[in-house]
Amino acid sequence: MGPVVLQADGLAIGYAKRVVRHSLSFGLRSGSLVCLLGANGVGKSTLLRTLCAVQPALEGNVRLMGRELTDYSVRELSHLVGVVLTDKTFAGGLTVRELVALGRQPHTGFWGRLHRHDEQIVDEMLLRTGIARKQHCHVAELSDGERQKAMIAKTLVQEVPLIVLDEPTAFLDVVSRIEVMTLLRTLAHEQHKAILLSTHDVEQALLTADELWMMSEDGMVGGNTSDLLERHGMDGLFARQGVVFDYEHLRYTKRL
Repeated sequence: MGPVVLQADGLAIGYAKRVVRHSLSFGLRSGSLVCLLGANGVGKSTLLRTLCAVQPALEGNVRLMGRELTDYSVRELSHLVGVVLTDKTFAGGLTVRELVALGRQPHTGFWGRLHRHDEQIVDEMLLRTGIARKQHCHVAELSDGERQKAMIAKTLVQEVPLIVLDEPTAFLDVVSRIEVMTLLRTLAHEQHKAILLSTHDVEQALLTADELWMMSEDGMVGGNTSDLLERHGMDGLFARQGVVFDYEHLRYTKRL
């Protein structure tokens, strides 16, 4: 893994009248795929939104590329952070290719004119996300899973050092989940990107993630995936919901 891209210290996340989690400290390095795990409602989406400056931190600080996150302009952030959140996308009138090409805007300027290099990058990410055959369809015609692939492709064409994704495989079938997770791991390793995503797909996270960050009501712990497995670090993630981790088959099962 490479240098630290994103660093948080003493971070508190939440909203004006409610702190969701506090005292969070961690670092995200280039060349790594990190999966954020946790039950619904523990604050995974809130954390991701805070880290990509969609909402402000309540306490502590976040540094991106060694600089305070709050010091960046929106334009500067568009060259550094790609984001796929669960917010609904209202782009039904665009074709898939037009939507994906919008991700090149930080590089093409106000008029958004694509040159040959830009078109090649769009072509590549349409292919790599498995959505190229739908590129001339309107976004409104897509299934939820196809729309998710298009949004991932749009983020990838930004060519940024940090990518943050909230449940990127939530609507995908098994094969597509494997393809997307494998693609993100490849991009992290080959293009030295720092990629952070939340997911409920524990099995795919264990197979592809370099690190796991596990968030619960008690806080957040994380580390190298193989190290966590060796020291039985998965035990407490869903303990309050009556499930246990089966280390032989690498999956959670209901406590008997």
